[in-house]
Amino acid sequence: MTCHELEALRLGLMNVLGTDDQSAREHAQQELEGELTGPIGALAEAETLSAVQRHLDAALVDLEEEIAATDDSDPEYDYLRGRLVAVRDAEQAVRRLTSQGESVLDGLAESHDVLHETFPADE
Repeated sequence: MTCHELEALRLGLMNVLGTDDQSAREHAQQELEGELTGPIGALAEAETLSAVQRHLDAALVDLEEEIAATDDSDPEYDYLRGRLVAVRDAEQAVRRLTSQGESVLDGLAESHDVLHETFPADE
């Protein structure tokens, strides 16, 4: 059993962050061998945070559908539900990362404005 969503998310975030850790990338790709289709494949290839969020949402829908189709007496049922909790937690982490990034951008814009107010440009 593996959590395809989390491994694909790791790959997508490595792309977004420019992470060059080849061993981590190879491990994630190995975990996903044969599974790089649909939202999982798109998530692994994501290059922006908005793409990561969009593809993670789609992967969550697929996971929820898989859980709904699984009988609660199936031995894999509890694992699937645990996986859902982990992926939803990861989804919140991506939202926080996006929010923090936007906050940095806003702070830079404010700093730029203050700089120009303090040292007006001659026109």
